[in-house]
Amino acid sequence: MTSLHEGRLITRHEGPTRAHWWILAIVSGAQLMVVLDSTIMIIALPSAQHTLGFSNNERQWVVTAYTLAFAGLLLLGGRISDMVGPKRTLMTGVVGFALASAIGGAAQSTSMLIGARALQGLFGALLAPTVLSLLTSTFTDPRERGRAFGIYATIAIGGSAFGLILGGFLTEYVNWRWCLYVNLPIAALVIFGAFTMIPERGGNPAVRLDVQGVILGCGGLVALVYGLGQAGADGWASTGVIAPLVIAAVLLAGFIVWQSRGPHPLLPLRVLRNRNRAGSFLTIMLSIIAMFGTFLFLTYLLQTVDHYSPLKTGLAFLPLLALNGLAATQLASRLLPFVQTRFLVVPGLLLAAIGVALLTRLTPDSAWVTHILPTELFLGLGLGIALVPCVSTATNNADPNDVGVTSAMTTTSQQIGASIGTALLNTIAASATATYLASHPGGGKVATAATVHGYATASGWAAGILVLAALLAALLINADPGQNEATTGGPVLLEI
Repeated sequence: MTSLHEGRLITRHEGPTRAHWWILAIVSGAQLMVVLDSTIMIIALPSAQHTLGFSNNERQWVVTAYTLAFAGLLLLGGRISDMVGPKRTLMTGVVGFALASAIGGAAQSTSMLIGARALQGLFGALLAPTVLSLLTSTFTDPRERGRAFGIYATIAIGGSAFGLILGGFLTEYVNWRWCLYVNLPIAALVIFGAFTMIPERGGNPAVRLDVQGVILGCGGLVALVYGLGQAGADGWASTGVIAPLVIAAVLLAGFIVWQSRGPHPLLPLRVLRNRNRAGSFLTIMLSIIAMFGTFLFLTYLLQTVDHYSPLKTGLAFLPLLALNGLAATQLASRLLPFVQTRFLVVPGLLLAAIGVALLTRLTPDSAWVTHILPTELFLGLGLGIALVPCVSTATNNADPNDVGVTSAMTTTSQQIGASIGTALLNTIAASATATYLASHPGGGKVATAATVHGYATASGWAAGILVLAALLAALLINADPGQNEATTGGPVLLEI
């Protein structure tokens, strides 16, 4: 079938055109900014702390201010994308993200840096769901969709590891502030590409924003992460932990009730009634809890126990990055059109669980080659195989009015996982370290052994979370290649 557009004859066809792949490159650049900033500041934190003089407690908020704002506002970003259209939303998000990065790079105080990180999260919540929305609507052929989502998943997972490498390089050879300034040239390229290559697509003016849902949902997440983070210092039975966790439970329960009754729900519960989609969201969240906690442990282990430089610490993650990319693009994306989803997800998660479980054998004398490299290989391979089909299944065949919010919920699952993983597993590690110190009095060597014991204990919990994710995926996800092919929607006209 053909169509006349501005005097040119454009042919409808099922396969992707060069313009499709340019769109993939543009949105991948936007996604890279978002993912880099989840981890790039982790290695830079000691230098930033020395410059600005913030406390260890404030240091945590440099990371979680970003992930919490991101997670709490992503669903709103998805609704805004549905309302005004993906191109406008993407460009607004990228511009705002760049400005927030510039403010953070120039920060002269702790509050200025934390505020800038929260602003990054806010604008990231605008652009991230648009990325998935554009991918979903651009790539409908099963094979090409699998390849596109393989590239997306490589950036989504491997970009976190690359953020550690880049953060180490910039911190050691330039300045920690460039861990934020680096977003400016990426943003400039994305803005230019989006303006010239992405077709304008109108939004749905009937969509309305759910402010009450934002307050309940975002407030509940902040209270949850705050309570989990305080447990390491105050103990699980303290008022400072119980009170925010109770508040979180009340607010999140209120959020669910409101979504079922509100006139313009932020997260229509019909999105979650699809068994495959709900199972994919849950699996993604649990996987990222374990992954992000493991990244945090390895970063601090390498720098504080093994005394690696920032750059050497980042480079130590290269095997994970490389194997993850190969698994996502060469295994999962190629098998996705032919293999039932659970037969990719479950084995992948179990491989990742084996890798993380190896960290339970950590000692202060553990070598990178014998104790950390095997973990990286198993984790990179396992999550590369598991998360490609999860992301594809979560976003496949969404109602046209819910494409943005469905895409947002996929990324929300990742950011909630990152926030909870940072707070929960760090708390478990801190508690195990304190218990070890109480029963092993001594000097510096004991303190080091206690720290490593805390990481090993928390790694056991992370491995258990991955096994739980595999079990839930086996029970909930039953999508097969035939379902994916049945929803391709026929030929596509891309206006260029």
